Formats: sequence, structure tokens, C-alpha cells
Amino acid sequence: MIAFVLTSPVLISNQTTDKLPDESVLVAELISGDLQAFAKLYKLYAGSLYGIINKIVSQQETAEDLLQDTFMKIKKHISGYDSSKSRLFTWISRVARNTAIDHIRLKNIKGSRLSQPLEDSEYELDKSHTCSFNPDRIGIKQLLSDLSGSQQEIIDLVYYRGFTHEEVAKLLNMPIGTVKTKVRMSIQKLRSRFN
Repeated sequence: MIAFVLTSPVLISNQTTDKLPDESVLVAELISGDLQAFAKLYKLYAGSLYGIINKIVSQQETAEDLLQDTFMKIKKHISGYDSSKSRLFTWISRVARNTAIDHIRLKNIKGSRLSQPLEDSEYELDKSHTCSFNPDRIGIKQLLSDLSGSQQEIIDLVYYRGFTHEEVAKLLNMPIGTVKTKVRMSIQKLRSRFN
């Protein structure tokens, strides 16, 4: 892992003796993974990025940690930087700002119910919302008794046991068209009971 804390970002912000390098050259060096280029980037911009982060977070230690995270994200995602869309500083300052905002959001969520373990939520949902399907209770089994034996068997396999039409055709050794026709006729007969 690369450590970017070469100098305190507070001290760097007071140093302005370095002239800005050619941005396209610096970006090319960063994309190639040149560690000297990352050290140069840190030296040039750490103070400014620290200032952006510190305005959002306002805790020195946290801001310094987030500055580290920012430079790690820059290193990881530098190949996605597009110079036609923004200048390098604009892009890295957006990375810094988003890192700080993400930290604040995560911090706010940690104490809320949203961070509750999934298992607890599942238990709570099961406890408060139960749904059971009992065909006897709603009278479907009684309605099915009006169907022929083969229609009852096919409806049972398709709707209660979850077989596909193809599986029922193989299981009952009948053409798939016959299975589909019997299902359709059974549904029409059941539907006529509700009209």
C-alpha cells in the first residue's frame, strides 16, 4: 500500500514555491503508476484538498484520514480521468468532496435503523407481515373438485407444485399442446364459476 502522507497537508498549503507542471504530462505519469508523480500531485494539491475536506468534516484527524482515502481513490481511478471534461484539479477536488460527503452520510446512517442487521429486519418483517396460502380456506379445493381427474392433476402439478408445462407433459407422458389445452380449459371452467 502506498502512503501519501509525505508532509502534513497544513504545512503543504503554505508552500507555493513549486510551479505547476504540465497537466497532461502529470496525468500520463499518474496513469502509468509513477510514484514520483503521485508524490508531486500530493505536494501540489494536498493542502487544497485538505481544505475542501476540512470544510465538510471539520475534524482535523478525520480530515487527514479522508485526505489519505482521497489520494487512494485518485490512484485507483486516475485512468478514468478525462481531460476534455475538466481540469485535473477540478476532478481531484470532486473526489475529495465526494469522499468527505460519503463519510458524513455514513456517519449519519450508522446510528439509525437503516444500519440494523439484515437478519433483524428479516425477523421483524416475518413477525409483522405473515402471509399464508391455504387453498381449503378460500374454497379453491372445492372448486377444483368440479374439474375432471386429469385436469385436477395438471392444475395441481402446475399451480401447487410449480412444474412447468414441459415437465408436466413428460411426467404424464402426453403432448405439451394437450397439457396447455387442459390448463386453459380448466382455468376457463373455474373462471365461469366467478361470473
